[in-house]
Amino acid sequence: MSEDGLVTIASNYSVEETLDRLEVDLKAKNITVFVRIDHAAGAASVAMPLRPTELLIFGNPKSGTPLMQSNQTIGIDLPLKVLAWQDAGGKVWLTYTDPRWLARRHRLGSATDASVAALATVLANLVKAATG
Repeated sequence: MSEDGLVTIASNYSVEETLDRLEVDLKAKNITVFVRIDHAAGAASVAMPLRPTELLIFGNPKSGTPLMQSNQTIGIDLPLKVLAWQDAGGKVWLTYTDPRWLARRHRLGSATDASVAALATVLANLVKAATG
């Protein structure tokens, strides 16, 4: 994890396939996928270039609500987001904000430590599976 809380993992797949894989796994775990945003398509719609870049927004009230009960400001960072993007060299990456960093940012109480750790583990495992 970096100083700003971002975790970036290399993917063995294209941006689209990486997020397709993640989306299938999220749905299999009954985690709601709210929206998928294709930033490159948005850029193309205004005649601007952008390498493949897609954002997936997802969550589960069972996991997120206890965190918001501790401090509602974490709602600005929930639901969770994962960004798949291709760098200038053609390599694909997945980036997300570590839930432990979010907990520190929003000063969640120690009563949420187990929930935050579990969420961080699930997210890390999903990302690992998606990037292959």
